Amino acid sequence: MAPKKEKNIWVKAGEYSALAFVLPSMTFVGYALGYLLDQWLGTTYLYLVFLLLGIAGGFVQVVRKANASLKDNND
Repeated sequence: MAPKKEKNIWVKAGEYSALAFVLPSMTFVGYALGYLLDQWLGTTYLYLVFLLLGIAGGFVQVVRKANASLKDNND
């Protein structure tokens, strides 16, 4: 098997800087979706539900990227 090619420093920087935006953006999108649904349906709790779902989704993505990064470094 051929040795794995090392990623360029700029590629790594791009991947990690994109990761820095995942958690805040997913949190915001979850809140905004819940807020809009609250306005549309006349409820008062959906923004909390979707906010928590956005936070959970953001953490899942951060953990996936961390695991992939650790796997790449160990190979």
